[in-house]
Formats: sequence, C-alpha cells, structure tokens
Amino acid sequence: MIFATLGPSGSNHELVLQRYLHVRQPPDADIRLFEDFDDAFQALTEHRVDFVLQVSAHPSHSDCVGKYMNRAHIVDTFIAASKPLALLCRREIARPTTLGLQPATRHYTDLSGWTTQIEEPSIVRVAEGLLEGRYDAGITAEEFARQHPGRFYMQQRLGAARDAWILFSHRPLDETWILWPEAPVTRLFR
Repeated sequence: MIFATLGPSGSNHELVLQRYLHVRQPPDADIRLFEDFDDAFQALTEHRVDFVLQVSAHPSHSDCVGKYMNRAHIVDTFIAASKPLALLCRREIARPTTLGLQPATRHYTDLSGWTTQIEEPSIVRVAEGLLEGRYDAGITAEEFARQHPGRFYMQQRLGAARDAWILFSHRPLDETWILWPEAPVTRLFR
C-alpha cells in the first residue's frame, strides 16, 4: 500500500502520516512525498498510489476535494497536532522586515508589521529559505532553532496547530454515513 502526502522530508504532513501509519498499521505501507497536492491526487486517480493524506488547513484542500470529486474518496479523518511552530528571526538582522511563511500559518500571529511576506509550500521550505538568507524571519518548526544553535532567535513561540486530517483513496467506502460511536468528543457531552 502506497500512502502519499506533501513533502519534502521533515514536513508536518510526513510526520503526521508516519504517526497515522504507526497507529493504523496497514500491511506493507510505503510513503511517497510529493511537492504539491495536484501531483499527489493525480497519482491517486491514476492508481499509482493508494491513499493521499492532506490537512484540511492546507490552502489547496477545498480545490482538491472539488476537482477530484468522485475520483478521490474520503475514507478516514482524524485530529493531529503539528510540530510546535515559532516565528524565528536570523540573528544577524537587526530589524527584520521580510518573512517566509506557509500560507496556512498566515493567521497564527499578527503579521501586520511585516512589510514583505513570501509564501512557501511548506514549513520545511521556510526553514531552508531562512538558512539561505532569502528572508529575515519565518514561521517554521520551533526545533529548527535548536538544530542551528546561534543562527536564529525565537521572536514568538506559536505552539502546535491541531488540525483535521483527511485520508483519500481511489476506492470509496461502502457506507454513506459513518459516525464513530465512541469518539473522544463524546466525553465532552457527559
């Protein structure tokens, strides 16, 4: 079974998919990373992969649901946390003005003071852009600052995003109404 999601390696999509596979334990699971979801969903509809995992907060999610309707079927959903995120700044920049971000992180903090905002497809690409000096600051994984001691400082800790994740398959489920009777949310109703 081939499970596809957004890369590059080290992305939140890869992390959450690895956690999902650890819990669900499908036989012979293999992960394929794609640079964009259009390519992943195309591979799904062509049966080159069996499943695609996508976070509902991804900017392309609603487009993918609509574009691949009746060809990419939702077969599972769950809630998972991302890596803890932070707004990191390069130490050598006295007054940072340019910011790299993945579009889904745009509202995690007040960005009104940033004169230039550069969108990247993933928080991994934001981290790479920081290392390459393409911008002064970025919203990326908090661990990135620890991996490069002395290069960055944390302007703001943002924490982990808890999002809904959607698993698609080229094969639909037989059921038209699926409700998990003992879902964790039922504890809140008591």
